[in-house]
Amino acid sequence: LVVRPSYVLGGRAMEIVYNDEELETYMTEAVKVSNESPVLLDHFLNKAIEVDVDAVSDGKDVLIGGIMEHIEQAGVHSGDSSCSIPAYSLSESTQDEIVRQMIEFTQHLNVIGLVNAQFAIRKGKIFVLEVNPRASRTVPFVSKATGNQLAKIAAKVMTGISLKEQRIQSSYKPEFFSVKGPVFPFNKFPDTDPILGPEMKSTGEVMGIGETFGEAYIKSQYGAGIVIPNKGNVFISVRNPDKTDKLIKIAEFLTNNEFDIVATKGTAEFLIENKINCSYINKVHEGQPHIVDLIKDKKINLIINTTEGKQSIEESFSIRAEAVISGITYYTSLEAAFATIESFDFLGTININKLQNYLNT
Repeated sequence: LVVRPSYVLGGRAMEIVYNDEELETYMTEAVKVSNESPVLLDHFLNKAIEVDVDAVSDGKDVLIGGIMEHIEQAGVHSGDSSCSIPAYSLSESTQDEIVRQMIEFTQHLNVIGLVNAQFAIRKGKIFVLEVNPRASRTVPFVSKATGNQLAKIAAKVMTGISLKEQRIQSSYKPEFFSVKGPVFPFNKFPDTDPILGPEMKSTGEVMGIGETFGEAYIKSQYGAGIVIPNKGNVFISVRNPDKTDKLIKIAEFLTNNEFDIVATKGTAEFLIENKINCSYINKVHEGQPHIVDLIKDKKINLIINTTEGKQSIEESFSIRAEAVISGITYYTSLEAAFATIESFDFLGTININKLQNYLNT
């Protein structure tokens, strides 16, 4: 379940719970935030792609500002997710259906001005997470990525100047890629767990642009201050649902690119079963020598660590905390790690592009 108190911003105190015990603990804590107000419980869509859409309506016509495909799965707050314009993996038919639904929502809600909606796609089915008749934090990013100044367009619409009168053309599928990357303050707050979830933790964002998704993604990573090593030791420990073909592709790529894999028992067994060489290291609670010892000794260059459930998250906190202290790049979602390895061709080869050249302005 996704559980959240009433009347909170930025997903404050939102959590994903996996069993009755975690729900009971949460309900006790949530009362401190929600007081006498209700606590909302939603079915959590596991392994779903999240999509943000910004639009402007004049009451008759609707301008689709941008379709942003999130890199992290649904369950990570939209403010903490990297996202791409245009969508980098969604089919044309899925995007067309999202546009159709967005226009219908906007018209039925009689929106005059900006509107933002969030969707989740799972096994080809589109779910609506929320529709907000207001400006979203993504408006500046969408405006730069498409050349349509959404805030200005919406302000004119709200004063009675229609989209037709403004002669605005939709441009939500630009011919180049823009990737928004979040910036986190964890190095200033070492006691904060850097694992991503429904509660927003980022304090800023950057934008990378390029001819391909890979080029734009790597630029966003560099802009956010993330250093991606091109060789060394990589620690991999993932939750059971992430022991998939995607993990095998990541591991095969890394072993073929001068990385040696160190993994915890369950992950190591999975990789060895799939003919991928790796060495074994203890989890922290299994006794020394364990993974945090290796991180402190600067013997780990990259970390891929996914987990779920309150106990597992608490047990693996020291790994993430030590990674922050040691300045080691880490990924807490398989999707972000996969996007990174798909972009390796652009490591260290940054071309400077003028936005004006892309938008012909």
